[in-house]
Amino acid sequence: MDATPTSSFSAALPEWLVAELPRIAAEPLPDDDARMALAIELADRNWREGSGGPFGALVVDAASGELVSAGVNLVLSSGLSSLHAEVTALSLAQRRLGRWDLGAGGAELELVVNWATCVMCYGATMWSGVRRLVIAGDGDECERLTGFDEGPMPADWMDEFERRGIRVHSGVRRDEAIGVFRAFGASDAVVYNARGATER
Repeated sequence: MDATPTSSFSAALPEWLVAELPRIAAEPLPDDDARMALAIELADRNWREGSGGPFGALVVDAASGELVSAGVNLVLSSGLSSLHAEVTALSLAQRRLGRWDLGAGGAELELVVNWATCVMCYGATMWSGVRRLVIAGDGDECERLTGFDEGPMPADWMDEFERRGIRVHSGVRRDEAIGVFRAFGASDAVVYNARGATER
């Protein structure tokens, strides 16, 4: 280890997703179904490409359907445990718009994710300024099928979002999202829980 502490870090989307950005941003995403279809597509490709876990997230302008940013889990490609899909998408949206508060000026941006947030992304979403969270589902399927530890989420997590002005909609393309987790779980892909087994 170098004796001098590191003073910066950076991360970037994987090349395969950078190449896809013109295509996925070319047309508005008109509704929850189209938005979730894209998040699930990115999640499935992400683990198959080896970038990280089977998770994808989008920040979308709720009214126009414009894709503001797209993110995937970058833990493996970056070596940084905090770079989950939600953190990546939110950070890229904040960088693109030049503000930490994605709700500034009355903006109605939403975060679309292929499953309920982990405990870290719960906080990141809460402080981001998005006004709506759209998820494919919630429950134990993700942890059970993939082996990931999603952390100690409070039982009333949806209510906490709602109390802070973030509407939550769950159940969009749920079966498709579970299918991605099932395929991941049947593979030999790396599961990167810091306090447990890192590989199957």
